[in-house]
Amino acid sequence: MTTISKFDASEFLDDDDLVAEYLTAAMEDDNPDVFIAALGDVAKARGMTEIAKASGLGRESLYKSLRGGSKARFETLHKIVNTLGLKMTIVADRA
Repeated sequence: MTTISKFDASEFLDDDDLVAEYLTAAMEDDNPDVFIAALGDVAKARGMTEIAKASGLGRESLYKSLRGGSKARFETLHKIVNTLGLKMTIVADRA
């Protein structure tokens, strides 16, 4: 019998450029839960406890903010992104 383990993206997010591409792709989805889940994967890869401390958020608050359907505030997401050493930018879509 073959066992299949659940895929965990956080196990592969070990490079800043890869993280940036992953979050950019997630942000292109119309469903905001996709970006929030991807941000959660990155936070998990970097260490939730460390991200919580550095961002000034409680660990439970961080988990709640990064849960699907959380309706997290922009301020909270921005704080998490900055703590991860990333920044959000807007570019013109000339498609």
